Amino acid sequence: MSLQKIFSCLCFLLMMNTIFSSTFVKAEENTYQSRKALYLKTAALTDIPWYYLAAIDQYERNIRFSRQDLPDPKNLQGLYIHPLEWSGPLNPNPHETDPMRIAFFSGIGKDGNGDGKADQENPEDALYTMGKYIHKFGTTKPFIKIALWNYYHKDKVIAIIMENAKLYQHFGKVELTDHSFPIPRRNRADFRSTWGDRRGWGGLRIHEGTDIFAFYGTPVLATSYGVVELIGWNKYGGWRIGIRDPKNIYHYYAHLNGYNKGIKKGSIVKPGQVIGYVGSSGYGPKGTQGKFPPHLHYGMYKYNGKTEFSFDPYPYLRAWRRQQ
Repeated sequence: MSLQKIFSCLCFLLMMNTIFSSTFVKAEENTYQSRKALYLKTAALTDIPWYYLAAIDQYERNIRFSRQDLPDPKNLQGLYIHPLEWSGPLNPNPHETDPMRIAFFSGIGKDGNGDGKADQENPEDALYTMGKYIHKFGTTKPFIKIALWNYYHKDKVIAIIMENAKLYQHFGKVELTDHSFPIPRRNRADFRSTWGDRRGWGGLRIHEGTDIFAFYGTPVLATSYGVVELIGWNKYGGWRIGIRDPKNIYHYYAHLNGYNKGIKKGSIVKPGQVIGYVGSSGYGPKGTQGKFPPHLHYGMYKYNGKTEFSFDPYPYLRAWRRQQ
């Protein structure tokens, strides 16, 4: 094959890749726009602010992708209501769609789009049902939290939903998917896969993250949109920050030299925002420094509604580094 033909083939492949990428991005944008439209419509019908509905739906979508015992989400719908909850615990038909029979058996399922059916697989019906359930308790934040406790019975779940609602309200959108490498492009950063390595200080354990070596004082950037859940000293991680993003992923930054001004528990951050600075803190009582070379320990943890587990951040870091 001649060089001209090879060049033509490469150009064609590049063009097709650009077209497919553009098409995928547009489809994804349309999905987020459709989801927000659904939240706004349901908010108008139930008086529950759209960002709370969006936060509940996103939380449910996250755990459905993380668990084998739950069905994967379909189309716009992230929210999953158990058939017994939807149709009523004594209903002989767990997939009942007749609103009157559902009410008779004390189910919570409702018709949200006026078609005469209460279909738990219909996004409008499912979200409307959740909105009406919450409305029984009240429409302001304190009462919404009571409703969520009555439904989930887990403080951690309520905290995550409230954090997501805070993000959606602040940014006014649900498409919070951008990411950033945690060290600025202009700064040197060396790293390799170290997740799962042995660590001995404080007892034998595995390394739940990737170490990114950089100079003292190098800015540390938030890798995602999120809310600061934790900040302060830990004998292992030194000065550290924990940030949870809208996908239930907890991002852990440790061994810092200090924090950026204004960063505190409850702060909202976005990708690329400076949150702290590289240091060598940790492995001792408060203030311990210099027991190892300066670096950022970066960890990622996923909450699936039952437990939180660590997973390897290295592939994500490599991808974000390339994007820089």
